[in-house]
Amino acid sequence: MGLSANQLTDGERVIMSLRTHVKALILAVLWALVLIAALVVLWWFLRGESYYTLSMWIAGAVALALAGWLVLMPFLRWMSERYTVTNRRISHRYGIITRSGRDIPLHRINDISMEKGLLDRVLGCGTLVVSDATQQHGMVLHDVPNVERVQVQLQELLYSYDDGSDDGEWPPNEPDRARGRRS
Repeated sequence: MGLSANQLTDGERVIMSLRTHVKALILAVLWALVLIAALVVLWWFLRGESYYTLSMWIAGAVALALAGWLVLMPFLRWMSERYTVTNRRISHRYGIITRSGRDIPLHRINDISMEKGLLDRVLGCGTLVVSDATQQHGMVLHDVPNVERVQVQLQELLYSYDDGSDDGEWPPNEPDRARGRRS
């Protein structure tokens, strides 16, 4: 879940609400297939043995524990991670039990860069790095679907609030230097 209505300030509206790309689940799906294949192989080779029932119960319990760790946990992490862009900030929320997150006000952003590896290019996703004018590291948004389009939308949003001054920023209530009066 991204930002709910009670987490928005007056006049703030959600522009984009994104979940990480399904690519984040590829490894979990592969693990699920490996676990199923291992159980089928054990069933095939042990089906006529006297210890078949006990072996399959033990193998099933081990496979279930591994599935919880290698399949269910990545799925829950994927379901709980959200990137939200409003007309005032970028928000990253994540966490299954303990929710964590970071917000960057749009007027603090001084750079938006994009990275796409080979697999990202094939799947149409990538990493977006949003840098701001603080000493903290930039916000890294991994596996953003349609990352190039999201980057363009962010740039359009930032430029729509630019006051035309030479400093390249738009803090709220900053004087409009182009016309010499407050906007």
